[in-house]
Amino acid sequence: MKKLVLLNVVCNGSTGKIMCDLAKSASNNGYDVTCIYGRGNPKEDVNCLKFNSKIGIYFHVFLARLGFNGHGSYFATKKIVKYLKKTNPDIIHMHNIHGYWINLKVLFKYLKNDYNGKIIWTLHDCWSFTGHCSHFVSANCNKWQEGCMKCPQLKSYPKEYFDTTRREYRLKKKLFSNLNDLQIITPSNWLKKIVEKSFLGKYPIKTIHNGINLDIFKPVNDKNIKGKYNIPDNKIVLLGVANIWEERKGLNIFIELSKMIDKDEIIVLVGVNDKQIIELPSNIIGIKRTENQKELASLYSIADVFINPSVEETFSLVTVEALACGTPTIVCGMSAPRELLTEDVGMVINNVNPEDYYNAYKKIIKEKYDKKQIHNYSKKFNNKNMLKENIKIYEERK
Repeated sequence: MKKLVLLNVVCNGSTGKIMCDLAKSASNNGYDVTCIYGRGNPKEDVNCLKFNSKIGIYFHVFLARLGFNGHGSYFATKKIVKYLKKTNPDIIHMHNIHGYWINLKVLFKYLKNDYNGKIIWTLHDCWSFTGHCSHFVSANCNKWQEGCMKCPQLKSYPKEYFDTTRREYRLKKKLFSNLNDLQIITPSNWLKKIVEKSFLGKYPIKTIHNGINLDIFKPVNDKNIKGKYNIPDNKIVLLGVANIWEERKGLNIFIELSKMIDKDEIIVLVGVNDKQIIELPSNIIGIKRTENQKELASLYSIADVFINPSVEETFSLVTVEALACGTPTIVCGMSAPRELLTEDVGMVINNVNPEDYYNAYKKIIKEKYDKKQIHNYSKKFNNKNMLKENIKIYEERK
């Protein structure tokens, strides 16, 4: 029985769910699987091992604020390496190794000098090849191609007070581009093309689109969902969904849209926090983040249009979830979501002009898209396809 170890900062959220779905699929295919994570709670139906403590994480955060992200969690990572040496897995599949839980030097010293199995790394953002940030499109910054310096986004995740981006870029390049064997996976062709321009471009890179569970995300007739969130029955619903609503996600677009829409139209935003809910205009209904996927499918299903104005996504699960529920979708075309749509299921806006989103929304309402056709289109993003493609990579000989 082959041994597989997957690493990700959490077991929940989008990346955690992907890791745990892969773990279950690999286990069903005869692998001995362990998920290693650093923060949050485990999945009950997956073999998960946590290697960190609250104190260790807080100290790592403190170091990151000083410009030393990835330099904490020394003893926790030593324990991870000790476990890996003891179990000697055939495959190590990394996901998000940032997030204040892994010591980069300790982990990659082991991967370079002591590990002889297959190494796979699925990149869910751009952190691995920059000196600091996980996203850079909204900042219009390409300094990662030059070695990073004078970072315009120090206050973005992972937040720092001192600019150490050049040093951290060089460290990442030294550690990450020095492995004997590495297979990189990207969830979109957009990210693949960017990675090819980075120091990670020396490795083989394969695009495997993320997938969703089509048994859950499908058109749903939930008669109670509008009542639960006080969504009027007689209004056209514009829906937006995000794990965290921040500037790059396009919250400002919805604020501007709220000034343009008619009285018979309303905006619903899922994923807003308590402070944001208080500050929202009266014609925007704010709903806090939910891990209940069935309820989320109900919200997608009642929407007349789904809008994703995020300027930078390496895939966009919320976009394909909306499509699976038969909802016509509008996305920002500045990153990966543009490759998820055709003109039969939605529209792409290549800028951040709220008026263009408004006009696109009005056009979609007028043209009355076919919900069944949209749902059928979404089947290309079936979670089973993603899992099957990853298992193929596991099965390939090193």
